[in-house]
Amino acid sequence: MEVQGKIKVIGETQTFGNNGFRKREVVVTTEEQYPQHIMVEFVQDKTDLLNNFQVGQPVKISINLRGREWVNPQGETKYFNSIQGWRIENLQQEPPAGMPPVPPADAFEPVNDFKEEDHDDLPF
Repeated sequence: MEVQGKIKVIGETQTFGNNGFRKREVVVTTEEQYPQHIMVEFVQDKTDLLNNFQVGQPVKISINLRGREWVNPQGETKYFNSIQGWRIENLQQEPPAGMPPVPPADAFEPVNDFKEEDHDDLPF
């Protein structure tokens, strides 16, 4: 599955417990009729994937939906869901380095050097 939109927030990497579990969250705002603010978490070594991204950048994030069950001390069962990212791609169009920008199509003038007498020289 994928989530696509512009980065709204990039959180700091958080470390939990003695085992060194790491988590980092990013919020992406979708670009649709009713924009949604989707929080995606990256865990362990995937937290470093967010280092090269910044707020406002359009991205596509590959995600997995995770669900877990928890029984509280009163014996009630609760369910929790999370959205976990495992890849993030930049959707911003950047021209290759050293290449001049492509002019718009309307910047070109049509070449019209057709001469009336040239059309009679056809071999058939």
